[in-house]
Amino acid sequence: MRATFLVAGNMIGSGVYLLPATLGAFGSVTVIGWVVSGLGAFLLAGVFVLLFRLRPDSVGMVRQVRDGLGRFFGFHASVLYWVGGWVGNVAIAVAATGYLSIFFPVLKGTGAASLCTLAVIWVMVLVNLAGARRVADFEGGTLLIGLLPVLGVAVLGWFAFDPVIFQESWNVSGRPDAQVIPATFGLIFWAFVGLESASVAAAVVRNPARHVPIATLAGVGLAAFVYLAASVAISGLLPAAALAQSSAPFADAAARWIGPAAAALVAGCAVLKAFGTLSGWLLVTAESARNGAESGVFPAPFREGTDGPPRRNLLIVAGLMSLIVVLSSLAPTLAAQFTILINLATLLYLVIYAYCCAALWRSTGSWGIRLLAALAAGFCLWAISASELQQILYLAVVCVLGVPLYLGLRDGNAAR
Repeated sequence: MRATFLVAGNMIGSGVYLLPATLGAFGSVTVIGWVVSGLGAFLLAGVFVLLFRLRPDSVGMVRQVRDGLGRFFGFHASVLYWVGGWVGNVAIAVAATGYLSIFFPVLKGTGAASLCTLAVIWVMVLVNLAGARRVADFEGGTLLIGLLPVLGVAVLGWFAFDPVIFQESWNVSGRPDAQVIPATFGLIFWAFVGLESASVAAAVVRNPARHVPIATLAGVGLAAFVYLAASVAISGLLPAAALAQSSAPFADAAARWIGPAAAALVAGCAVLKAFGTLSGWLLVTAESARNGAESGVFPAPFREGTDGPPRRNLLIVAGLMSLIVVLSSLAPTLAAQFTILINLATLLYLVIYAYCCAALWRSTGSWGIRLLAALAAGFCLWAISASELQQILYLAVVCVLGVPLYLGLRDGNAAR
């Protein structure tokens, strides 16, 4: 049961708080995208369950890719995971700023919002510098409180659901449904990143052979149900145009439904959840670079001792995140910034997931398992290809830059 909540909790993160605003540009037709993305998440959950059973000693996506496809793909997966980590972390900080604007309306302006996002990042870095135990305590304390608004809309929001609003907002993009639905996959799948959590944490799960598969599939099912229920409900509470312009969609929905006091309560919960999630993911991203440097797949400047928090890596990650905040501030709204960031981060994770599918294919001679791996990989590639051309170009640049970095590290290791 705890492992199931680990998977669901890692997916139902702060990012979902701004997704309704991002998806508002398309309309309530995105409900179909949630269903299809949920099915894709189930396929990928099956991939990680089978990888765990076939290679129980390979813990974590990067290790599974390396063991299944070789050193280069393991290195490439680690680079993509690291970049996706700090890009996604900026999206979490942007979500925190969006909900802080309920209390401080000046943050609705791009300049003030960027300064606030930078402050959020560096405050969470200070929390990390205090040690991993402080981070764990802080994140754990904000988990349940932060999830209450999403669960509230998913359950109680139906009592105020207006089918007329839902119907009139069905597709506001001006494009056919067949074009709009695939275009939402990259955005929506951001909410499912983390579905591999149970297999990664297998070492601390009791009776992992039995509980990891159950936790993975049940966790994805629980998260998919909450997402779908909340997505449909909020699409019947606020028109698509209002969602698209919102910097705090769940708070705005609560204000329309109950009143301003409810909006403030929802915003407070969202901010706490964003802070807790960001503190944890900052540590994970910095640790991934430190561990990569120790194993020889990251440059030497990322190597540091293990007697405390990864201070140098935290500062490197925070510096890169700050640069991304400055660059993304050119977007006209917080929702637009969030869209750009989660698109790129999700595409990076989808590439790693596709590598895991290929690793599963090579790990077995069973055609049934290979069919599952092919279907899951096909979903990843479909979601990537349906994204905006600009986002695909960003993804291509990151992927290509990993090649000379790998060759340089390999030659340097050979010279030693």
